[in-house]
Amino acid sequence: MSSTPENTVRSLLDVVPVVPVVVVDRLADAVPIARALVAGGLPVIELTLRTPVALEAIRAIADEVPEILVGAGTIVTPGQAKEALDAGAQFLVSPGTTPALLGAMLETGLPFLPGTATVSEVLGALEAGLTELKFFPAEASGGAAFLKSIASPVPAARFCPTGGITAATAPSYLALPNVGCVGGSWLTPADAVAAEDWARIERLAAEAAALA
Repeated sequence: MSSTPENTVRSLLDVVPVVPVVVVDRLADAVPIARALVAGGLPVIELTLRTPVALEAIRAIADEVPEILVGAGTIVTPGQAKEALDAGAQFLVSPGTTPALLGAMLETGLPFLPGTATVSEVLGALEAGLTELKFFPAEASGGAAFLKSIASPVPAARFCPTGGITAATAPSYLALPNVGCVGGSWLTPADAVAAEDWARIERLAAEAAALA
């Protein structure tokens, strides 16, 4: 992969049609979830920093499942960007973007997807030299119709929309020229994780991989 953030993120957007957005509550679940996703054909995971074990989960996946590209999501403070880097994250995703957060993510040297929800935020990211962006919260912010409407006036921007997207609505996003992939939390349902039903997660991953 290229060492430049933009090119690396571009290749991230092209790796899989659906990036699994995963919340891990139990550290012991992290590696089995990652292995199930890889087995289903999705060798990328965005592990959100929403639980006390999130950083350790990233470290465990990075150490034990080297075939998956592991990233840290829900980066909301500059300090979290450095913590995610130290834990072994290979990319970062933020729900929004501030100057301080943008600077911290740049300093890590990792590829990242800064969060945007409005045209002004997209233009701000483009002014900062970033063209690969997260669109969040996708469904609440206008969904596929919004992204379709800005494709012509803002052609340089390319997105990974996340937030409220389902297996049924993902194809409408993936059909857009300015969408590289979508983020989906439906791939690791809480009941499947609680039951350690890794085969079900593998099946859901396979179905999502087939959306390419």
